[in-house]
Amino acid sequence: MDEREAALIEIEAIAGRDGDVLQRVVDLLHERFEDYSWLGIYLVEGSDLVLGPWKGPQATEHVRIPVGQGICGAAAASGETEIVDDVNADPRYLACFPSTRSEIVVPIAHEGRVVGEIDIDSDRPGAFGAVDRAFLEHVAELISPYRLAGRQAR
Repeated sequence: MDEREAALIEIEAIAGRDGDVLQRVVDLLHERFEDYSWLGIYLVEGSDLVLGPWKGPQATEHVRIPVGQGICGAAAASGETEIVDDVNADPRYLACFPSTRSEIVVPIAHEGRVVGEIDIDSDRPGAFGAVDRAFLEHVAELISPYRLAGRQAR
């Protein structure tokens, strides 16, 4: 069993318990995967993405992002995962940390609409590929019922 399979088993267990599911998933992913330098879950509130649970060396100034703005906003608007190998070459990138080199943003959908997203920065260029996409899209499916931080949304 590889690291991603083991993490999915743990996330399935987390999703089956009460408590702050989203924060526990953020903590697990950040601890398990070295290339995940900063990780946060944004939740859709009206026409904005609002930062929920996060883990990293420091907070981001982007705690509210309009849907459609930046890489995060683009993923929320389209409902499609965004992978950026070099954030410095993408004009949509909203700079958070000087060390960030690549980013993946995975929408979280519930009952046919985007309710949030997983945003991960890496200090390594080209850190995310098809394996990360498939893994994180599965994580997004598992946590989709928990779109409200700390509360089940069933």
